[in-house]
Amino acid sequence: MKRLFLIAAITALGMTTARAEVSKISVAQQYGVSYLPLLVMQDQHLIEKYAKQAGINDLKVTWDKFAGGNVMNDGLLSGSLDIASGGVGPLVKLWAKTRKQYDVRAIAALNIMPLYLNTNDPKVKTIKDFTAKDKIALPAVKVSIQAVTLQMAAEQAFGPGQQNRLDPLTVTMSHPDGMTALLSGRSEVTAHFTSPPFQYQELADPKIHTVLNSYDVLGGPATFNLVWTTAKFRNENPKVYAAFVKALEQSIAMINKDKKWAAELYLRVSKNKSSLALISKILNDPQVSFTTTPQKVMKYVDFMYKTKSIDVMPHSWKDLFFPEVQNQPGS
Repeated sequence: MKRLFLIAAITALGMTTARAEVSKISVAQQYGVSYLPLLVMQDQHLIEKYAKQAGINDLKVTWDKFAGGNVMNDGLLSGSLDIASGGVGPLVKLWAKTRKQYDVRAIAALNIMPLYLNTNDPKVKTIKDFTAKDKIALPAVKVSIQAVTLQMAAEQAFGPGQQNRLDPLTVTMSHPDGMTALLSGRSEVTAHFTSPPFQYQELADPKIHTVLNSYDVLGGPATFNLVWTTAKFRNENPKVYAAFVKALEQSIAMINKDKKWAAELYLRVSKNKSSLALISKILNDPQVSFTTTPQKVMKYVDFMYKTKSIDVMPHSWKDLFFPEVQNQPGS
């Protein structure tokens, strides 16, 4: 009888745990080809596929679009968003801020990509040439990965303690809006620190040239985007979380297997006006790769800790990530 009671109790507990998992999740993404893995997951219903395999039928996945990581982080902490995505900077700040309460960490990286700071001013050859009349558009002032990279570049150019030198020139704009403002030539925006495909679309205009490449600042290829969530969501929804991880891994494998198919999917789902030739060129660029393995994340962490943007230093990059990717050769 005791054994039967124990079996019944375990079964009931399992049913309770299954019922406790969410029946819907909200995933946030931003603009650009760097979020292609999420677009593939959305279009191919990969999260739903793996959730169903785990016994969770009819999981509803909503996809929200945001202009910057700062807004997504607010949604994550308020509970209106389950999984966020964005640059390394916003993730690092949120990790440091929430360690003792929400315990936000990255699920995985999404890609490795260079970021360009472009300008329409022929007199600006380096970031030292910017003046008070210039405005630099980027996704989120002081917070976005572009903002942090610009601070790193400013310190390298102007010397220790000068990391905030160009901050007063920056303005928050989505990638599409920033591109439109820069190309118009009639806006106060004279420069745009952006990402693929927008940086390449801008450079198609002969009046636009690149002032800064993030790889030069970081000393080589580095992670651009990641996806992150709270420990609470991961712990309370292990099957849904695992389904997301499997869906992400499959989406990246699908992209790497057929770049032309992936380029066509990007244009169809994102409604971006780029040509298929341009997106294909970006996806086949040796400087661009889609991978869950983080690279040079600690470069940002070291800088942000040194400049007191965060008040705690992780022992390694693994502290910023949940266990599923900690066995990878990250940095």
